[in-house]
Amino acid sequence: MKSKTGFILINKPSGITSHDVVDYLRKITGIKKIGHSGTLDPLATGLLILGIGRGATKLLYKFLNEKKEYIAKIRLGAISTTYDREGEIVFKENVKIPTAEEVKKILKKFCGKIEQIPPSFSAKKIKGKKMYELARKGKEAELKPIRVEIHKISFLKYKWPFLEIKVNCSSGTYIRSLANDIGKELDCGGYIEELTRIRIGKFCLDEAVGLYELNSQNWEKFLIDISKIL
Repeated sequence: MKSKTGFILINKPSGITSHDVVDYLRKITGIKKIGHSGTLDPLATGLLILGIGRGATKLLYKFLNEKKEYIAKIRLGAISTTYDREGEIVFKENVKIPTAEEVKKILKKFCGKIEQIPPSFSAKKIKGKKMYELARKGKEAELKPIRVEIHKISFLKYKWPFLEIKVNCSSGTYIRSLANDIGKELDCGGYIEELTRIRIGKFCLDEAVGLYELNSQNWEKFLIDISKIL
């Protein structure tokens, strides 16, 4: 009899939380012990690694420090309270539109080990409280910079006001903060319009199954044995 413990690579749709993905899997599998390898914002799409059963969830920590890769679409010429399109947007007036060469030059500044300040609206915890919970109550938390590493930024497409980049980075990197910081450097503002995680370590989005393609009858077909994924 095939074990019902293992991992499933999920392509998370936009508009739901990573925990919503866990809840959906619990519902169709009947298994309570399910977890994921790293949070994606509700706006974001892309790769989530789900551990099914106690044996798999105990091993999810092994993915936490893996390199991540994202495709980000940045909206320039405006800023957002959440650093993405779901926050309160303020459009900048009379900004100088940067050229493609100016954008490429700025992107190079963010390669290597850098310090980031996490977005106020994030799942990062301060004294046991998630930052977005504090932000929603109007409480200002002291945001301390965190050290992350951007291994590579690839310039993909640029037509004002939208810039598309591919980012290969260390675990813990906030792409929303990166978009905000790029906007600051360009002196025009910027926030995330769209974000997709395409890789976690050796696993890529092409291998993942769409969340709502899974149901109670077929989910086991997508279950990867622990020995094959680690």
